[in-house]
Amino acid sequence: MASEIVKISGLRKSYGPIEVLKGVDLTFREGEIHAFIGANGAGKSTLLGCLSGATAPSSGEIVLHGESFGRLTPRLAIRKGVAIIYQHFQVIEGLSVADNIFLGNEIRKWGVVDRRAQVEQARQLLARLSSSIDPSLPLEKLSIGERQIVEIARALHLHPKVLILDEPTAALSDREMEALHGVVRQLAKQEGLAIVYVTHLLDEIAEIADVVTILRDGAVVWTKPASEAPVEEIARAIAPRLARGSSRRNRTAAGDTIVRLKDYRSDFTGPVNLDLRQGEIVGLYGLLGSGRTDLVESLVGARKRVGGVYELGGGAVQMNGPSAALANGVALVASDRNQQSLFGDLSAMDNLLMPHYAGIARKRSSQRSMFDQAAEALNLVPRKPKLAASRFSGGNAQKLVMGRWLLPDLGTRVLLLDEPTQGVDIGAREDLYRLLSQFAAGGGAVVVASSDPAEIVAVSDRVLILAHGQQIALLDGEIHEDQIVQLAHQSKAVIDGRRRQAATVTG
Repeated sequence: MASEIVKISGLRKSYGPIEVLKGVDLTFREGEIHAFIGANGAGKSTLLGCLSGATAPSSGEIVLHGESFGRLTPRLAIRKGVAIIYQHFQVIEGLSVADNIFLGNEIRKWGVVDRRAQVEQARQLLARLSSSIDPSLPLEKLSIGERQIVEIARALHLHPKVLILDEPTAALSDREMEALHGVVRQLAKQEGLAIVYVTHLLDEIAEIADVVTILRDGAVVWTKPASEAPVEEIARAIAPRLARGSSRRNRTAAGDTIVRLKDYRSDFTGPVNLDLRQGEIVGLYGLLGSGRTDLVESLVGARKRVGGVYELGGGAVQMNGPSAALANGVALVASDRNQQSLFGDLSAMDNLLMPHYAGIARKRSSQRSMFDQAAEALNLVPRKPKLAASRFSGGNAQKLVMGRWLLPDLGTRVLLLDEPTQGVDIGAREDLYRLLSQFAAGGGAVVVASSDPAEIVAVSDRVLILAHGQQIALLDGEIHEDQIVQLAHQSKAVIDGRRRQAATVTG
């Protein structure tokens, strides 16, 4: 058996009377990729904080290479070989790749940063990761996947023995995910690092992990070899009351058409033809670059409409921007929650009630009452109105973002969501799906744009498939994951065939 790099024994952490970690025992071994799974609020972040030195445990022991610690500081954790890469990147635009890799640990000569040496060493670090990224490039020229590699290169510069990756593939394309998996395997199998791999993508576990640990309510449920942990068993362990890939939602008869798109075109996407009806959830599925985001952002005026018809409630509309969309009852929850939707420094109440303040009495008692009602309906955890939004888990932060458009009296008729459960665990997903179904049942209409076929099948009445900016299919009736994935992946042949047919007709 591989040697132990980290051994955690009896780790506990309490915040006042609330016990977040309840005596956790865990071992991370050399050369092993250890998937660490749990619902939002299970205690994953707290445990990783204890291991990286960001959080002081209340009691317990962390043993690193045989040396025992009651607690770590960030500097001590780094010195003892622990490196962590967070879900939200710590790289800085405006600096070069090399400057980002050595930020805070610059190579100096005669008291001055030796940039030539940094570029050369950065090139060597990137080569270890089979990357040909130019170290001199400004960071803003890199894709999300390339920025992830830069983060890993920066961690390698610190010579870690254990590398913690927190939701590393949440925002990556399929190709970038495969590349990252290759890098992670190399670091574990060839360089002997212990990899702690936090993910909410259950299907990813079989692809990358050697061992799986499930954390629930601050305690370890079980640890097993990945080969003995099928996805269904993992899902049951995370949320025992929920089954993965739950049956499609109970549908009600769709009402009148709210939105009609006829030969609709945005900058990249179209033509799209769709009648969106009251009480209906339409899934918008496609691979990266299919045009999902382009389409939903154009429907709220964040991107330009370049052609076709856009009718709302039977009349043509011109969305000149998000304010005009909101005035017409159309709201968008953008894909990047932290950059586009959430005000992290503001309170939960401010985030939830912001669109309502103009119409709410200024009495704090009225606002608190409205928050309490909404928090109960949203199943928000914790229900603390003054807590900064940045302190909430991913799933509960998403509830704040979605909930602001679902509250009564705002007049939301159409809700558009782009990757609504990105970075959200299975338990919180079920809460979000319930909210969407309730909104639709109340007469609203929903478009869910997602790259997750299981999610699309679970929530949708119909599915619109996009590829390379073009509408491939609009599916109704029984819809299956393999069906929509196959259509999306075979879309290039479909599009080429249509172009040949059009050329024949016009010729």
